[in-house]
Amino acid sequence: MSQPPATPARAPLPKQNILLIQAAKFIEKPSAVVGLLILLVAVVVALLAPWIAPQNPYDLMQIDIMDNMLPPGSELMSGQIAWLGTDSQGRDMLSAILYGLRISLSVGITTVLIAGAIGATVGVAAAFIGGRFEAVVMRIVDLHLAFPSILIALVLLSAFGRGIDKVIFALVIVQWAYYARTVRGSALVETRKDYIAACEVLQLPRWRVLFRHLLPNCIPPLIVVATVQVAGAILLESTLSFLGAGVPVTEPSLGMLISQGYSYMLSGKYWIAVFPGVMLVVVIIAINLVGDRLRIVLNPRLSS
Repeated sequence: MSQPPATPARAPLPKQNILLIQAAKFIEKPSAVVGLLILLVAVVVALLAPWIAPQNPYDLMQIDIMDNMLPPGSELMSGQIAWLGTDSQGRDMLSAILYGLRISLSVGITTVLIAGAIGATVGVAAAFIGGRFEAVVMRIVDLHLAFPSILIALVLLSAFGRGIDKVIFALVIVQWAYYARTVRGSALVETRKDYIAACEVLQLPRWRVLFRHLLPNCIPPLIVVATVQVAGAILLESTLSFLGAGVPVTEPSLGMLISQGYSYMLSGKYWIAVFPGVMLVVVIIAINLVGDRLRIVLNPRLSS
C-alpha cells in the first residue's frame, strides 16, 4: 500500500515579510493609527519647538511682565497674539507648552532607553546564568517592585536635589526592575530552544550568547514594556514636578506648568493649567493606544 506523499515543510518567512505582516496588523486598528499619528506629531512639534514657537519662554528679552495673565486670544505688547493666553510671568502659553512637551518627552524617552538597557541586561543574565545569581537578582527585583515608584523617586530627589539629569536618574532607578522581570521571563523560554543548545555545543563565549543570540530574541516583549513605560515615566515626572520635586522652574515641563497654573484655577485663570493638562492627557492616551496595539501585534495569542 503506497504511503501518501509527505507535506513539505514551510520555509520560514523572511524578516522583511514578518515586519510587513505586523505593520498590516497594526493599522487594522484605527485607534492605534490615530494614536501613532498624534505621537509622531507631538515628537516632531517638540523637536521643532525652537523654530515654530511664537517666543522662547526662557529668553527674558522676549517676555514682558505686563503681558501676565492674559486670556486666550489676547494681543501681547510685542503685537503677537497669545492664542492660549499667558501665564503669571507673561510667557505665551503655546510656547511654554511646546517647550514643556519637549522636556517631558526627552525625560520619558531617555529614561526608557537607559532603564531598558540596564533591566534587559540584568534579566537576560539572570535567566542564562541561573542558580544563586538568578535567585538573588529576582529577590532584589521583587523587593524593588514592592515599594511605590513615587516614594522611591521622592526619596532619591530629596537626597540629590532637583534637575532634569537627577529626575532621569531617579526614574531609571524606579523602572529598571520592570524590564528585568519581563526580559527574564522571555529569556527563560528562549534558553530552552535548540539554538541555545547549539551555542553551548559550539562552546561560544557566554557574552556572545547573551548579547548576540539571546537578547535580540527577547526584544518584542521589551518593546511593548518600553512603550508603556514611556507614558509611565512622563506621568511620574509630571507628578514629581507638580509636587515641586522634579524639574526646576527655569526649565518647566508639562507637569511644572500644571503646578504653576493650579493655584490660579479658583481665580478664573483656567488656561494656565488646563491647556498643559490637555496636552499631557492627549500624549499619554496616544502612547497607551500604540503600546496596547503593539502588545497584541507582537503576541499573536492575544489577537483573539
